[in-house]
Amino acid sequence: MQQDITINGQVIKAGENKTVILNSYELHTKTKIEIPVHVIRSKKKGQTLLLSAGMHGEETNGIEIVRKVITRQEVQDLKCGTLIAIPVINIVSFLYGSRDLPDGRDLNRCFPGTKNGSLGSRIAYDLMKHILPLIDFGVDFHTGGAKINNFPQVRCVFDFPDNINIAERFSPPIIIDSSYREGTFRQEAAQKGKPILVFEGGESMRFDYLAINEGITGCLRLMHSYGMIDYDMPQNNSVKIKKDKWIRANASGLFHMSVKNGTQVKEGEILGMICNPFGEIEDKLICPIDSYIVGINNQPVVNEGDALIHLGIAEV
Repeated sequence: MQQDITINGQVIKAGENKTVILNSYELHTKTKIEIPVHVIRSKKKGQTLLLSAGMHGEETNGIEIVRKVITRQEVQDLKCGTLIAIPVINIVSFLYGSRDLPDGRDLNRCFPGTKNGSLGSRIAYDLMKHILPLIDFGVDFHTGGAKINNFPQVRCVFDFPDNINIAERFSPPIIIDSSYREGTFRQEAAQKGKPILVFEGGESMRFDYLAINEGITGCLRLMHSYGMIDYDMPQNNSVKIKKDKWIRANASGLFHMSVKNGTQVKEGEILGMICNPFGEIEDKLICPIDSYIVGINNQPVVNEGDALIHLGIAEV
């Protein structure tokens, strides 16, 4: 039998499914904002998994992934362990449909946070205090920024075997070696010995059903691998990416992509072109190295120097 767990004074017993509140925050209008946390528990001991999304308010794909996972019957009836799911961490930015908090801060640069700091710092503090100590590992869901469409991928640090193990259980199409960034949830969790992987898929404020479906099936594979649910889904032949680079615009104009996101491409292949809107010039974008396309800028009008195509170079 699992022991009781407590989140911000709210007790969740073994075998109980319950929605609790991480904390309450006040806006300038005196409106109270609460962050719901869904906790699904089996009576039998097992791993405790965190699924979180909405760290940035416009990252809707991840929110949809977590929403769909927690509504599945096999997840509602866990065979063992505990699932802690936070579909929208950054409720405030979600209300505004923005990436940043009202004070301009990026919540994912506010960790580990402080109890009496800025709004972002307080949310980060509550996650570190009330959620992180309870979990064994987690997946944090993100999307590309404005007009950047990321092919479904998991980002982790290859130097840590636990990261690779969890990523392979999730089995996304692409696994990218990604170093920690200062002030992020992932970095601070790692310092506490709790691996948090980042799933990236699609772009902000636009549903991408390939990314959503890959995220859902990845979560179900991961949970099945730890005996938490019964689920039979073949694994992807995940490509491990050790290095990456962006192809940037050599000229300004209208950007046309010639190959699809996620495609394996060869050195010398034409990936796209930039056309002068008045018809005189075409600037071809040539692939510099054998690689995979892991992200595309969907902005049709680009300026010289803009990042257009994100290439991932496979591990050999």
